[in-house]
Amino acid sequence: MTARDKADTIRALFAAYLANDRKRVENSFTADFRFTSPYDDALDKATYFARCWKNSDWIARHELERIFVQGSEAFATYLCVAKDGKSFRNTEFFTFWGDKISGIDVYFGAAYQNGRLLQQAR
Repeated sequence: MTARDKADTIRALFAAYLANDRKRVENSFTADFRFTSPYDDALDKATYFARCWKNSDWIARHELERIFVQGSEAFATYLCVAKDGKSFRNTEFFTFWGDKISGIDVYFGAAYQNGRLLQQAR
């Protein structure tokens, strides 16, 4: 799988989330997929879908700003814009096994509304 193929897989994954296409998302993950975020530590595939999958009808769009691929790993930074005008920017670290995603680590970024930073509680 080339770097371009991996970047295309990431783009397709974001499109599947936006379309609320759980089957396509599931098919892009390996059987031993792991998901980590500031709230989740190495969730397996079943737990990820039970805990983290939710309807995406609140999302207006994703703007993939950059994707960097090196070997079997990639970073993607994106802006997610909600239908209520709020937005946030995250970076995700992807690991690949063959043509599937074997892991995602999410790093949360700042939240915005109407172009202004929303201060987070400390």
